[in-house]
Amino acid sequence: MIGQNNQGFFATGKMAESTTGAIAKTFMASVFLWMTLAMIITAVTAYWFASDQALIGSLINFETGSMSPLGWFVMLAPLGFVLLMSFGYQKLSPAIMTLLFIAFSVLIGMSLSFILIVYTAASVYQTFAITAGMFGIMAVTGYTTKTDLSKFGSIMFMGLIGIVIAMVVNFFLKSSALEYLISVIGVLVFTGLTAYDVQKLKRIGSQAMDASNTRKMAILGALTLYLDFINLFLFLLRLLGDRK
Repeated sequence: MIGQNNQGFFATGKMAESTTGAIAKTFMASVFLWMTLAMIITAVTAYWFASDQALIGSLINFETGSMSPLGWFVMLAPLGFVLLMSFGYQKLSPAIMTLLFIAFSVLIGMSLSFILIVYTAASVYQTFAITAGMFGIMAVTGYTTKTDLSKFGSIMFMGLIGIVIAMVVNFFLKSSALEYLISVIGVLVFTGLTAYDVQKLKRIGSQAMDASNTRKMAILGALTLYLDFINLFLFLLRLLGDRK
């Protein structure tokens, strides 16, 4: 009887673990699907604006080098979108979250159109491929590792704060050496954050949620990984990109 009870207990535990794993996989698949959609929207928007003189001219005056009102909105609004989705997602409906995420992807695409003008197409494509490879490796690592990355994530977050402070300081110093150091550290930080964020999202996905919250959390998770990817790409481009 004792042996049978133990077998039943272990069987139940395995079934629960299997169910939890399946839920996490479904959630992560949704996260990466939303992230992929955002990347496509961003890439198409960036190419569209970079290839149309009138559209890119609506963002910046190339004669004076000054940003237009729309250009300033495009540069500053994404931060507001991130804050709104991050802190207001509980009150926002899934439809509003979706619209905000799509609008955010468009705005980032508009702002990234400048890199297609500043850097050669070959270096942009090469850097994107390298970024995708690094991101994929760290995403798999974060999903499969049994090691708790919470402390590691805290260190990466502290590094992120340091990068922001250093970038503000270098805005005034305009030091090329400091800019290079910031780029190197930025690559390391966002590479590490990718693994940490994927593990964190896997844990979130394993928890039972209703359909509405699952969709909103998937979009919020996609936003997190999207930002990891974009920032990793931009820091790598500073190191590897060839300017025109």
